[in-house]
Amino acid sequence: MKLKDQVFIITGATSGMGRAIAIKFAKEGAKMILGGRNEERGMFLLNEITGLGAKAFFLSGDVAEESYNQNLVKTALEKFGKIDGISINAGTLGLGALTELPSESWHRTFAVNVDAAFYLLKAGLPELKKSNKANVLINGSIAAFKNFPNHPAYCASKAALVALAKQTAVDYAPEVRVNCICPGPVDTPFIHASAVAFPDPEKAVEDAGKNTPLQRLGRPEDVANLALFLASEDASWITGAVYTIDGGAMVKS
Repeated sequence: MKLKDQVFIITGATSGMGRAIAIKFAKEGAKMILGGRNEERGMFLLNEITGLGAKAFFLSGDVAEESYNQNLVKTALEKFGKIDGISINAGTLGLGALTELPSESWHRTFAVNVDAAFYLLKAGLPELKKSNKANVLINGSIAAFKNFPNHPAYCASKAALVALAKQTAVDYAPEVRVNCICPGPVDTPFIHASAVAFPDPEKAVEDAGKNTPLQRLGRPEDVANLALFLASEDASWITGAVYTIDGGAMVKS
């Protein structure tokens, strides 16, 4: 069990990639504080994880609020006495052409995607530095490097996360490893929400998978496998890295 008795805070845990990471980490022996907005989905996930024999607690709330992120850290310390890792997955899209995008949508996208990461890292890094296996995983996107129609807020916020991961890796080494995962088209509710920015959303999702060299959408479990590698001692000499996991989308012109 690669994460036996390690304590992780996982945000965005109630769906998609965050959920898959939580289940994967549970199978590998991690103890977890799970974050998400939907309490019903959170309790369903918690039951599944405890059914695997893992220890976990779920806190519902808005990651855009600094107090919620502070509470995630506080709860981890109260329940488990330490923090070994943080996996940041919560995100929102904020769709719309730049000149048509409401300012509130722009600010909300950055609040959920970037500010939340800042708040959680600010609260969690002092505790992470006490662990001899400390690591952070930030879930970015190939949207940090590749543009999509009517996604200015999303693309800009994901580029900010890549920069944040690299800077944090430099500033908090050698005690803490920090890496960024940048998925491409993964079959989650998020990709279907993103596709409404295209003229034919259903075709856009289908094409997103077919047009990769590996000719399929990614699965949340594909990303969870990479997250496990980076969180484990198998990646003990890796920090400040940015991993695209996209079926080859970024290498295809």
